Amino acid sequence: MPTTTIGRMAATIERLRDRLARAQQAAEGRALIELAKGILVERLHCGPTEAAQQLATLADLAGLSQLELAADLINQAAQDRVAEVARELLAEDRHAAAVQLREAESGVLGARDSQRVAESLLEHALTPLGATAVALWSAGQDASLSLVGFAGHSTEEARRWRYVPPGVATPARRALMERRTVWFADLAESGLPSIGHRQAVPSGRVVVPAGTGGRILGVLEISWPHPLQAQPAPIHRQVEALAELCAHTLEDCAATPSTTTELIELVELADALPDPALVLRPELNADGLLADFRIHHINERFADPVGRPRTVVAGALLLEAYPTAAEEHGLFEKVERVHATGEAFRTERMTITAVIDHVPLTSVADVSITRHGDCVLLIWRVPDESLRLASLLQHAQRLGRIGGFEEDAQTGEVIWNSQLYELHGLEPTERPIALELLRERAHPDDATAIGRFLRTVLHHRLPGSTTFRLRRPDGSTRHLRVVAEPIFDADDRLLAVRGAYQDISAQHWTEVALAATRDQLAHSEQQAVERNRLTLQLQHAIMPPAQGPVEALGLSIAVRYRPAEEGHLVGGDWYDTVVLPSKKILLSVGDVAGHGIEAATGMVVLRNALRGLAATGAGPAQLMGWLNLVTHHLTERVTATAICALYDPDTRVLRWARAGHLPPVLVRGSGAAELPMIGGIMLGAIAEADYEEGAVQLERGDTLFLYTDGLIERRDVSLERSQEHLLATLRRLDSSLEHSLDRLLTHSSSDTDDDTCLIGVEVL
Repeated sequence: MPTTTIGRMAATIERLRDRLARAQQAAEGRALIELAKGILVERLHCGPTEAAQQLATLADLAGLSQLELAADLINQAAQDRVAEVARELLAEDRHAAAVQLREAESGVLGARDSQRVAESLLEHALTPLGATAVALWSAGQDASLSLVGFAGHSTEEARRWRYVPPGVATPARRALMERRTVWFADLAESGLPSIGHRQAVPSGRVVVPAGTGGRILGVLEISWPHPLQAQPAPIHRQVEALAELCAHTLEDCAATPSTTTELIELVELADALPDPALVLRPELNADGLLADFRIHHINERFADPVGRPRTVVAGALLLEAYPTAAEEHGLFEKVERVHATGEAFRTERMTITAVIDHVPLTSVADVSITRHGDCVLLIWRVPDESLRLASLLQHAQRLGRIGGFEEDAQTGEVIWNSQLYELHGLEPTERPIALELLRERAHPDDATAIGRFLRTVLHHRLPGSTTFRLRRPDGSTRHLRVVAEPIFDADDRLLAVRGAYQDISAQHWTEVALAATRDQLAHSEQQAVERNRLTLQLQHAIMPPAQGPVEALGLSIAVRYRPAEEGHLVGGDWYDTVVLPSKKILLSVGDVAGHGIEAATGMVVLRNALRGLAATGAGPAQLMGWLNLVTHHLTERVTATAICALYDPDTRVLRWARAGHLPPVLVRGSGAAELPMIGGIMLGAIAEADYEEGAVQLERGDTLFLYTDGLIERRDVSLERSQEHLLATLRRLDSSLEHSLDRLLTHSSSDTDDDTCLIGVEVL
């Protein structure tokens, strides 16, 4: 119990407030019961007393309270949105929900202002749903939001959120712009600020647009102190029904041109505009929903895009005058959105189509749509062709960084367009630079070129152009091209000089970079040519491209070397024939992987190494094993294929070994066949490798061919097919050894542009 005077007064006020709330609640309940009695009086044709008795009797029979039965009777008679929502609820929830909704409706209708509406909604309809706060927003003409009622939020919080400017993202604005109910299971996850919301504090929220006649008048925002689970459809309907109840109150908050005076003012505004304008009023259907817009007024500057008289368009419905406006994302959709949300819409070059005698006629216009109270002001301008061309020219000058000028030869007045001020780095308020003063702004080294240009245009009176470096006020330098021509009157007197400047800085530096790149490429190409020339000289010094037959110890030996067609593809193919101290003859061919100086150097190393190793008297297999060690350890990242053969003149036996190379071909009589394949991995692949050795008994008249893959390799044919083609060619050869080698090179089907080595050995 309070002991002070202030405490006693506070307690008294609290008791009176609680008593007033109970009285208000009882009054709302009595209002429903009295309304139900009126329904029974009408249906039963009885008096008020008998209707009260009937209500009590029916309630006892149904097992309901008189208030619940009264709500059911009102729903049956009204058949409105509240009744529809009540029918969707489960039986055990239907009566309580019907009472809540009807009491909320009664409270809303009896409320003196929007604040009382919010309190009534929370008390009668939302608290049973678990909600703890509600906010009622009114939508302004500019799509702003004003807080006109709240309950469950503190007064200080409401003061902070009394006004939300256009463009500020909040849950209520989202419902306004999207024109639909939005549920937030947890508002913290959306990141949107709103009244009563604290960051990182989970809370459920629902925002419902409230409006009539297609126009959204405001938004109802309901808050829960915990995250929301998915709600059933009847709850969704119940919330939307509450928003409809709020719409009637929000109509009093919205400024609408409902009076004749306000509508006249909007018409006068349209008439004062310099562009064609239409005043549109919403046209509702029998259910009170927006169906179309009536063209209430068109100003004198209005010109129908397809040429119809103003009298035909004035007074018509928008969709009747322009049926194709109903297309998706069309004009009607834009007008409807502006009317609903208040957010203005503007665009350039919108397509507007009218249908005349079943023929669609299309035009393009710049469109502006704004809401004024309950009406919409639609402004469109069909661009003039000259204005369009001027706009195109302006965009072209901007993209090409071009600015135009004109100098009056009589008065000296200089006119620049806006782009030229930007090129020169000047403000539009500064004085333009005359041509004769151009040298003062240019680099000193360009004074001579500018002087010749001025003499051509001003003295000789001929068109002229030049490029120069402009020093701008900010200290930067731009490379510009200026072009000008004199303009004469009928008496050949100079009237003016017209021309243009173009910023070619990017082009200039691109040309400088290209010139430097060309110089660098030329230098690199010269180095490459010199390098390849030296490589070819080295290769030809070791292996001449052609060498006549040499007879030694019963053999006639001829060789051919064909370099790659592209000079920069100097390869690593080699051949060698030498009589050893043991009077045996060494025959070898090989191919180092790659091209260029590295491949040529590797070829020299391996060729000379094999020649030196052969002097030991070892057999081909042993020589190949030693050469593999040389390749793997004494050269850097080199791999190669090779054949090493030793011919004994006394026995005419040829012993040979291979390292990944194609086997030799033996031509005997009219037949040609490869020597039997023996094992041997390519040189340099691994450090230690064993090589097999083969032997063949040669006879007088036999011819043996050793070659590299450049002779037969093709990109579009398998290696086996290429080998078969070579054997077929060799079977048809019947000329001398030299001619046979030349013919093989001439009719080679290779297309890989690789170099080729070929050795022919004929047994005499």
